[in-house]
Amino acid sequence: MKHGLYQRIAVYATVALGGLTMVLPFVWMLSTSLKTTAQSMAFPPEWIPNPFVWENYTRITDYMPFFLFLYNSVKIAFFVVFGTLLTCSLAGYAFAKLRFPGRKPLFLLLLSTMMIPTQVTLIPVFVIMKYLGWINTHYALIVPAFFGSVFGTFLLRQFFLGIPNELEDAARIDGCTPWSIYWRIMLPLAKPSLATLAIFSFMGTWNDFMRPLIYLSDMTKMTLPVGLALLANHQDIRIPLIMAGALLSLLPILVLYVFGQKYFVRGIALTGMKG
Repeated sequence: MKHGLYQRIAVYATVALGGLTMVLPFVWMLSTSLKTTAQSMAFPPEWIPNPFVWENYTRITDYMPFFLFLYNSVKIAFFVVFGTLLTCSLAGYAFAKLRFPGRKPLFLLLLSTMMIPTQVTLIPVFVIMKYLGWINTHYALIVPAFFGSVFGTFLLRQFFLGIPNELEDAARIDGCTPWSIYWRIMLPLAKPSLATLAIFSFMGTWNDFMRPLIYLSDMTKMTLPVGLALLANHQDIRIPLIMAGALLSLLPILVLYVFGQKYFVRGIALTGMKG
C-alpha cells in the first residue's frame, strides 16, 4: 500500500516539476514585459517588477504597426485553416472510404512526401510564386493551403477509417450520394479531428516566420512573427517591449487552445484507432 502511494507521489512530483519547467519561460516573459529596461537587465534577475510598467503594452505601437501585423496574421491564418480543413477532409474521406484504382499506392506516395524537408522545396515553390506574380502578396501564403497537407490528410483518413462502413451503406440505401455522405455524415462525426487539425494548422501558420520573410517585402503586408523580429532589430528597442509584443502574439493561440481543448484531446484519442 505504501509502495503504491510513494509511486504516485513520485509520478505527481515529476509531472509537476516538468510542468513548472515549461511554465517558467512564460512567467519570465510576463514578468519582463512589465519591467523597466534597467530591471530587465538586472542581475540577479528580479521576478516581480517594481513598479509594474503597464505602458509597455501601449508603447509597442510606437515602434511597429502592431494591429496591422495582427490583422495580417489573423487573415492569413483564417484562410489557411479553412483551406486545410476543406481539402484535407475531402482527401481523407476519399482515401478512407472511396474505392478507386491505385488508392493505396497513391496514398503511400503522398505519405512519402513527408520525408522531403521543407527547405528543399523553398526555391522551387518561390519560382512558382514568382511566375504566378504572387511575390509580396498574401496569395503565396494562403493558396497552397487549398491544395491540402499530408499530415492533415493522414490525420483525417485515420479518423474516417474508424467510422463503421455500415453507417455509409445505410446512407447509400437512403439515396445519399458520396458528397451527401461526406457533408451530412462524415464531417459532423469528424468534429474532434477537424478541431485538432485546425489547432495544429493555426499554430503552424501563426508562428510561421520563414515563408512571410521570403515572400513579403512590403511592411504593410508583414505578419506578427516578422514584425516582432524587426522590432528586435530596432536600434532604440527595449527588451520589455519585445516581451510585451511576444506575449500579445501568444494570446490568440492560448484562447484557441482553451476553447478547443476538449475537441483536441478527443481528436487525438480517436485518431489512429484503425489502420
